[in-house]
Amino acid sequence: MEEVLKDFPPPLLEGVGHDLGPALRDICAANRADEKQQIKALLQGVGASFCPDHSDWFGDGSGDAHSRSADRSVVSKFLQAYPADYSTTKVQEVVRLMREKRFPAAFKCYYNFHKISSLTSDNLHFKMVIHVHSDSAFRRYQKEMRYKPGLWPLYRGFFVDVNLLKADNEKVANVAKNDNFPVKNVNGNFSTRMSVTDGLADEDANSMIKLKFLTYKLRTFLIRNGLSTLFKDGPAAYKSYYLRQMKTWGTSAAKQRELSKMLDEWASYIRRKYGSKKLSSSIYLSEAEPFLEQYARRNPENQALIGSAGNLVRSEDFLAIIEGGRDEEGDLERTIVPSSHSPTMMDVVPKDNGVIVFFPGMPGCAKSALCKEIQSAPGGLGDDRPIQSLMGDLIKGKYWQKVVDERKRKPRAITLADKNAPNEEVWRQIENMCHSTRASAVPVVPESEGTDSNPFSLNALAVFLFRVLQRVNHPGNLDKASPNAGYVLLMFYHLYEGKNRREFESELIERFGSLVKMPLLKADRKPLPGPLKYILEEGINLYKLHTNRHGRLESTKGSYAKEWTNWEKRLRDTLSGNADYLTATQVPFDFTVKQVLEQLKTAAKGGFVTPGSEKRKFGNIVFAAVTLPVTEIRSLLDDLAQKNPKVESFLKDKDMQKSLQKAHVTLAHKRSHGVTAVASYGVYLQRNVPVDLTALLFSYESAALEARLGSVDVEKVESKNAWPHVTLWTAEGVAAKETNRLVELVSENKATRVEIDPPVSLSGILDFY
Repeated sequence: MEEVLKDFPPPLLEGVGHDLGPALRDICAANRADEKQQIKALLQGVGASFCPDHSDWFGDGSGDAHSRSADRSVVSKFLQAYPADYSTTKVQEVVRLMREKRFPAAFKCYYNFHKISSLTSDNLHFKMVIHVHSDSAFRRYQKEMRYKPGLWPLYRGFFVDVNLLKADNEKVANVAKNDNFPVKNVNGNFSTRMSVTDGLADEDANSMIKLKFLTYKLRTFLIRNGLSTLFKDGPAAYKSYYLRQMKTWGTSAAKQRELSKMLDEWASYIRRKYGSKKLSSSIYLSEAEPFLEQYARRNPENQALIGSAGNLVRSEDFLAIIEGGRDEEGDLERTIVPSSHSPTMMDVVPKDNGVIVFFPGMPGCAKSALCKEIQSAPGGLGDDRPIQSLMGDLIKGKYWQKVVDERKRKPRAITLADKNAPNEEVWRQIENMCHSTRASAVPVVPESEGTDSNPFSLNALAVFLFRVLQRVNHPGNLDKASPNAGYVLLMFYHLYEGKNRREFESELIERFGSLVKMPLLKADRKPLPGPLKYILEEGINLYKLHTNRHGRLESTKGSYAKEWTNWEKRLRDTLSGNADYLTATQVPFDFTVKQVLEQLKTAAKGGFVTPGSEKRKFGNIVFAAVTLPVTEIRSLLDDLAQKNPKVESFLKDKDMQKSLQKAHVTLAHKRSHGVTAVASYGVYLQRNVPVDLTALLFSYESAALEARLGSVDVEKVESKNAWPHVTLWTAEGVAAKETNRLVELVSENKATRVEIDPPVSLSGILDFY
């Protein structure tokens, strides 16, 4: 070939000998460290005539810009970088802890194309979305907060603007010098920003990180989650949606007015821009952020309402605004649902509206049989509203759209939605139905203790499987003839994964304001037999292996097909061998029907009592304390007075019946210990705490009982006060906090201490006030 080319040289090409600039390989090699800069250099190298518009590659701040994920290493870089301010330090602590403890949460980063002009290898801008998937993470995080009080509270999610930049040692040192504040790291050790040597690498350039917070509730729940309602049903339905959401949170009337003004303007703006074409929830921030930035520019009140937006508000400015009594969500009050299930409030179902009865359950929970009994019950649910049942297995096409159509056709009807409603996506559809068809929704759930991460116990799962495998000719083809019935039940079971029973019920109550419980298992039943427990746990492990490798692929396909076939056969044999136990452990069906009918009739009459739906406005909480019975404390004082002349002399001119109306041991106070310290007791909310009273201390100005706190679930409850006590009395004009000085006054012989031997043991409820 070389000889041919010598004999017959090719003709000269146009442009030979001209300098065409660096080759593509040279450009790539020179920008190897940063992929984005590499692409930018390549586009510049080929010239404007070939690529006149770089927005095709980098975006222009609209369209699908926010859908372009950044490299996963950004989170690691974020954790390794030196924080430029205090708020950045605290968020790094939160993320680092959640990653180390493997909390169920996502940390996603997106390129910030609003700042494309300033993107370089030394100055990167991202938006980070931190989303907590499971409520179990909050319980685990609260335990961490008790050991590490410096941790910031955890929320369902954060939006954060991230600026990752390169800085030399001198710049990092200057930041540290200017921000010389004590920081308590996640290990609980105090350090200061002056010790920068630990944070500096040996190289000349060091990564620094700067964050800005974006209020999550506003963007996610009020803007993103309302998009479908806004574009499908219009501004009026959207207004109903966001007002209901704010009512659920307990948002103050004044704050509702402020938010309504802003959200109405947002609805008008985005509908005018997009018309009938729906804005995708995956890119909504591309439109929402510029709008919010412009709205926030108008006045300081709008800034406080919205939080950070665009390039406008610094985190420190926003945090300074909210320090004055607002909470971290701009007064979108957070709520805590107590674990107690005592009746606390009445939810009235208006009689001129319809009702949707739906079933967050599983196949085999007897919902279809129950629906038939409800429909044929004499007198219905106690009023003249017609009852209609829509069985999912008999309806072709989109089931919930069919429910909407029937609701519009019969708006006053009581609709029995005979289909499993297992997840939040379905619950959201039902919420939208309630808005669009003027209905109330009542969830009916099978009773079960649940597990740490699932609202249904293995015992309940065994009963559901047993019932399904006894079916013959089921309309949905899920019966004894189905070769993968066990796999299908496990699939439904895992749709509920991530919530324990209390979290599951609390969320349904929060969304729908009511809950009907369907009796399932006898309380005095024997424990689940070993073979049954083993076969179910084996199936759950096999399901996790299968879905990790194959996703939602059917069990009859994939690399575990033989294992599934073997397990399905052994499952049937095990259930059959324990048929007597599974039959005996169930509540009789006629009793279940009676109980559910009574609850539904009560709801239809407008007298339904919602279990455990009382909410506490966390933003208004001042302190956490263990409340003690006043009567028993008065009896203790009477006994002490009879035995000790000093106590008798002190109490003789005190009207304790009048002055001692309440008694509690303060654990943490918002003003003295901070919101985080108070919030750390949330894990014990509404729990009984044992308290030993060990001494009475009194002076001319105050009196208190010394208290020693016990344990809850083998974990000792510690007070943030140096001296835990029960304040009994203070002289006129003396603040209750002065009782903290009694120990010091005793050491100075200015107060008296009387030992209580043996200590008196009481029990009280931990609550927020």
